[in-house]
Amino acid sequence: MARAADPNPSDWQSVLDQAKGETVYFNAWGGSENINAYIDWAGQRLKEQFGVTVVHVKLDDTANAVAKVVAEKAAGRDDGGSVDLIWINGENFASMKQQELLFSPDWTTALPNWAFVDYESMPTILTDFTIPTDGLESPWGGAKLVFFHDSARTPEDTMPDSASELLAWAERNPGRFSYPQPPDFIGSSFLKQVLSEVIVDKSKLTKPVDDATFEADVAPLFAYLDSLHPLLWRGGKAYPQNYPDMKQKLADGELDIIFAFNPSEASAAIKTGELPDTVRSFTFSGGTLANTHFVAIPYNAKAKAGALVLANFLISPEAQARKQDPAVWGDPTVLSLSKLDPSDRAAFEALDLGVATLTPDKLGPALDEPHPDWMERIEGEWRKRYGVAN
Repeated sequence: MARAADPNPSDWQSVLDQAKGETVYFNAWGGSENINAYIDWAGQRLKEQFGVTVVHVKLDDTANAVAKVVAEKAAGRDDGGSVDLIWINGENFASMKQQELLFSPDWTTALPNWAFVDYESMPTILTDFTIPTDGLESPWGGAKLVFFHDSARTPEDTMPDSASELLAWAERNPGRFSYPQPPDFIGSSFLKQVLSEVIVDKSKLTKPVDDATFEADVAPLFAYLDSLHPLLWRGGKAYPQNYPDMKQKLADGELDIIFAFNPSEASAAIKTGELPDTVRSFTFSGGTLANTHFVAIPYNAKAKAGALVLANFLISPEAQARKQDPAVWGDPTVLSLSKLDPSDRAAFEALDLGVATLTPDKLGPALDEPHPDWMERIEGEWRKRYGVAN
């Protein structure tokens, strides 16, 4: 139950009044210059429009912000917490929800700009890795697994259309594919993509792991990886560090297929000169993983009103259109263009998404992320079987 001092998102004017002069400590991943620049811009707009100051607390792992809130709760610091807003999804959201570390009740649907959100056709807005969001986090970007290749070296009609075809492609082209070593997010996402395709009973992925059947459930995944690993770059004895490293290896000609969780990533890299303009994107016709990323407010945040105002701004047509621009970030919008007025819709339609960005109708079906329990378990099994790279 909300404390009396908490802002009431249903009374938006009172939220704006309370937020003025507040400083919001926004804990968000800080590993990308263009994303950092976008957050700086959002902070400037919040200062100009609402008198709210935004401080970007740059994280290398979202779990560190969660750990802060856990420690504060253990110390009895139920007010005046150090984290006001967190960029979050998946396992970290599930953990915070389970431990009742999030501001409630449902504040997301009370945000004025929620009226523009495309929750009807994007089910990942209402569930986060199968966990119901219950209004405890606000969406601000979409993500979908997309593969990239250099069409100057590898023609489009030779690209694989499924995990099984990727394995066959690797057999014909040994050493030309790899993935970052889990628990790197992109590397772990590859494991989930394969698991989603090869597991016998796909309905099991919507629920926590069943210990009694886990070994049998993941057997097809590790049979696949056992076949793939000798065919990887450097024979699976080493791995790319992360997505930027994979991107560099594509540019240098060391890898022929890489992947990312942002459909605009290749176009953005072409614009910055990191990848040649012959790079193109493809997905699997049977579907690839998709999810939504969110912002959430800890239960003990000091600047809850300011956090609400920032969360609302992040789903404004202005902020979402800027974020989808590949020259800025290229992150897909969570808004429904049909809900926007003509001028706001025109801003999205005018965006040059880039030569390597697939249109929404070419992105293929979205596969739901497995329940968070699966990620921890398959990462652990991966380490047991393949160890740490040399």
